[in-house]
Amino acid sequence: MQPRSFQLNALPLLLGVALGAVAIPAFAHFLVVYTPQTALVRATDLPFHLVFTHAFNGGPSMAMDKPQRFYYAKRSAPNEQIEEVDLARYLEPIQWAGEQGPVSAWKATVPRNVVRSLGDYQIVVEPTPYLEEAEGLYIQQFAKVMVNVGGVPGNWSETLGLPAEIHSLNKTYANWTGGVFRGVVLGNGSPVPYTQVEVEYLNHDLDVANNTFVADGKIDAPHPSLAAIVILTDANGQFSFTLPKAGWWGFAALSVGPENEYNGKPLSQDAILWVQATDLPQ
Repeated sequence: MQPRSFQLNALPLLLGVALGAVAIPAFAHFLVVYTPQTALVRATDLPFHLVFTHAFNGGPSMAMDKPQRFYYAKRSAPNEQIEEVDLARYLEPIQWAGEQGPVSAWKATVPRNVVRSLGDYQIVVEPTPYLEEAEGLYIQQFAKVMVNVGGVPGNWSETLGLPAEIHSLNKTYANWTGGVFRGVVLGNGSPVPYTQVEVEYLNHDLDVANNTFVADGKIDAPHPSLAAIVILTDANGQFSFTLPKAGWWGFAALSVGPENEYNGKPLSQDAILWVQATDLPQ
C-alpha cells in the first residue's frame, strides 16, 4: 500500500511535471459511490451502492461503517442558495461479497420525487473514518458523484466547502471517451499545489443483485503503473487526465484535508471524485 505522504519536495516535483505521471506500487483505497447512469433524460429512482474497496482490482474490500452524512447539494435557481437534502434515511446496510469474505457496505434507492427537478445534483458521502491497520492510520474519504436530470445545467462547477474536495472543471457526467477531464484539488477550500492525484478505472462491473464485483475485469493492465496511475497537480492545484475508456474513473487526492488525527492515530482526509465516460455512438 502506498504511504500517505504527498507534499513533495522540489526535485520529485520537477521530475513529475516533466514526465506527466508517476507510478505507484500498489492500488489505492477508493470509496466507490456507484449508480448506473449519471446523465438522465428524465427523473427516476436513483440506486446507489457505497463500497470501500480497491477500484481497479475489484477488491479486497473493507468494512464500512454507516456514513456520517449522505446528501445531495443542488441550486434550484441562479439566485438561490445551494440546498443540501439529507439522503441518510434511504441507506440500508448490506454485506458485500469478496474473495476474503463479506464486509459491510451500504445501498440506497433515492425516490424519483426527491430528485424530480431538472438540473445538477452533487451527491456527497462523508464517511466515518476507517482504521487501516496495515498503515496504522484512519482514512476518511469525502466522495462526490454528480447526476444531471434533463440536460439543464446547474451547480456542477461549484465547490461545497468539504475538508477535502476535488473541484470539477468539466461536467463529470458529460465526457466522451478520449476526452480530457480537468479538476482542482482543494484542502480546506484552498488549492493544493504539487500534490498527487491517484486515478483508477472501475475495472470490475458491480453485480448489484448479489452484492459483489463481477469476477472478470474489463482490461488486464500489463504493468502496475497502468492500473494505478498518479498525476501531479500544478502550481494552482489543477490536474488533467484523458479518459481512455468508457465507464467509471475514480480520482483520489490523499491527505489533503486539514485534520490529521482521529482517536489518537494519524488521519488521512482524502478527496474522491467519480467521473463517467461514454463512447461515441457508432
